[in-house]
Amino acid sequence: MVVIIGAGPIGLATAIALKQQNIPSLIIDRGCLVNSIYNYPVNMTFFSTSDRLEIGNIPFISHGPKPTRKEALEYYRRTAEHYDLDVNLYETVETVTGEHGNFEVKTDKGSYSANKVVVATGFYGQENLMNVPGEDLPKVLHYYDEPHRYAWQDVLVVGGGNSAADAALETYRANANVSILVRHDALKESIKYWVKPDIDNRIKEGSITGYFNSEVVEIRENEVDIQTPDGLKTISNDFVLAMTGYKPHFGLMQNLGIELTDDEVKMPVFNEESLETNRAGMYVAGVVCGGMDTSRLFIENTRVHADHIAKHIAKSVAAVSK
Repeated sequence: MVVIIGAGPIGLATAIALKQQNIPSLIIDRGCLVNSIYNYPVNMTFFSTSDRLEIGNIPFISHGPKPTRKEALEYYRRTAEHYDLDVNLYETVETVTGEHGNFEVKTDKGSYSANKVVVATGFYGQENLMNVPGEDLPKVLHYYDEPHRYAWQDVLVVGGGNSAADAALETYRANANVSILVRHDALKESIKYWVKPDIDNRIKEGSITGYFNSEVVEIRENEVDIQTPDGLKTISNDFVLAMTGYKPHFGLMQNLGIELTDDEVKMPVFNEESLETNRAGMYVAGVVCGGMDTSRLFIENTRVHADHIAKHIAKSVAAVSK
């Protein structure tokens, strides 16, 4: 039995690859199926084309050139159903004790025996906090959903990437009074090519107020203090959308005994071919392999991890049975 921690696309792909090798698996996730995609903005469109998001040789047909969040949720749900994968949702893994071939995976709902464990928890494990006073107020959100609730409100979007650009544009078009705050002197060039000119032009014309080389200092119930090149400013505010990115669940990996590099990237230590970590019998798969370098790995270039892991596990099973 292989326990896979994480029911994202790569976790599902790994379970499928194992099933094709006649190796049983159980997927455990603390949230819903493909929880990270579920937490994307409601109107989000992928940068990748649908064929680059396919797993298990199941065609992903989208209605437009690029698939939407809604289409992806349905695709991965149907794929999991097609392969009849064993998935436990809303269950949190707490510890993995034992050793290679005899692991015990303990969760908040029970425990499971496993010969191997695969960690495919992605990088939505924890939000990057601004660490400023008032960040814990209910009006501060690190996950943006959809624009309607922000109509006629003073909204500050914090961040310079795709999520920030999408949130700023959607809330602006829902008649919010939008400002965007960026730590650097410009928005990221990696913003989707059909979005970048839109957000740049809205800032240039003043429809969205841009604060560059700036940081949030303090958040209060009806206003926000920001440090700008022109000094400290206080702006009226109803909502702060902190699109400051996310990071892998490093605490979980450390609790599982997975070694991390001692640099800022904090990448898990693993074999490049097998994806096995320093803890024998425990693997990492998907974007979690990149540590804090979350812009390098995606679904489309980590799908291969599933086959690498399944083949390595199949070889070890064959070796034991001889």
